Amino acid sequence: MIKENIYRCPETGSKLKLFIEQEVDGRVKKGFFQNKYGKKYYIKDGIPDFTYPSELNAVQREQYAYYEANASAYDDLQKLTFLLQNEDESLVRKNMVSHLNLKKSSKVLELSCGTGIDSENIAALLGNPGRLFVQDISGAMLKKCRKKMRKFLVPVDFSIGNASYLAFPNNYFDAIFSFGGLNVYGDIKRSLQEMVRVTKPGGRIVVGDESLPIWLYNTEFGKILMNANPLFKFKPPFEAIPVEARDVMIKWIIGGVYYLISFTVGVGEPVGNFDLEIPGRRGGTLKTRYYGKLEGVTEETKKLVLQAVEKNSDSVHKWLDKTLNSIAKKQLMTCKK
Repeated sequence: MIKENIYRCPETGSKLKLFIEQEVDGRVKKGFFQNKYGKKYYIKDGIPDFTYPSELNAVQREQYAYYEANASAYDDLQKLTFLLQNEDESLVRKNMVSHLNLKKSSKVLELSCGTGIDSENIAALLGNPGRLFVQDISGAMLKKCRKKMRKFLVPVDFSIGNASYLAFPNNYFDAIFSFGGLNVYGDIKRSLQEMVRVTKPGGRIVVGDESLPIWLYNTEFGKILMNANPLFKFKPPFEAIPVEARDVMIKWIIGGVYYLISFTVGVGEPVGNFDLEIPGRRGGTLKTRYYGKLEGVTEETKKLVLQAVEKNSDSVHKWLDKTLNSIAKKQLMTCKK
C-alpha cells in the first residue's frame, strides 16, 4: 500500500489515522487505520480491509465464497464468457475502458476488479502522474490482480471493501470503472451514489453486468443462458442511476446480453431555463405553470377572464397575475386599516 493516506472511514466519512507496523521500500505492509472513535481497519500484506458493514449480506457472502474459491481459475472462466458469444475479449474490454476518457494523469478507481483483467487495460492508459485504486470484496482476487500490476509504472493501491460504502474522499477520482459484480452489490443505488460522491464533477463513471434484454427472454438462446446463470435475469438498474448523471448512455455488449452504462458526473439536478417566457395566448413560464397553480374558478369566470384578456391584448398569465396581484394588495391594505 502506498504510504500517502487519502482514505476515509467507510462508516462515518471521517479521516483515518494510519499506524504503520511494517514498511518495505516506502510501502506499508502491515498496520491499521483508525477512526476517531477507535474503530480499526487492518492492513495485511499491504492490502487494507475497509469492509463495512463487517457482516456481509447473504448474496455478498455467497459471492465472496465463490471468488475466494475460484480466484486461480477465474481468468479461464472469464474467457468462456466471450467464447460463448463469439467475441474478441481483448477488443471488447479495451472498448469498455475507452468510455472512461482517461488521461495519463487521471486518478481512477476500479470496483470489483477481480483478478485485474480490466485493470491491465486501465493501467496501460495511465502514466506516473496518474494513480489507480483497485478494490474487490475478495482478498484472493486482489492478490492475483496485484501480480499483474507489477509491470506498470502507474502507482496502484489495493483494498478490500464493500462498493456500497467507499473509503475515499469526496470529489477525488477522475473516473470509476466497474464491470461484473454490480448486480450483486449489497445496495446498487447506494453504490452508484457513492461512486458519484467520490468522483469529480465532469468525471466519468462506467458500469456493467449481465442482463438479458427482454426481447430475448422467450428465445432458446435466452433460456439457455438464464438456465446456466440466473444473473442474466437481472435488469439494468435504471432506477438507481443518480440525478447527477449527465450524457447517460447504455448499450448491450458481449453478444447483446451484458449492459454497459456510462455517464458524466454533474452537480445536483439538471438545471432548466424554466423562467423563459412562453409565447402564445396562455403565456407564463414553465415555473409559473408549476408553482402558480390556484384553486380554479367557475366556467363563467373563466369565460369573462378570456374576454378581458382579448380586450387587453395580454396573455392569460399576465392578465391573471396583474389583476390578482392588484386585488390581493388592496384587500391586504384594507385589512390593515
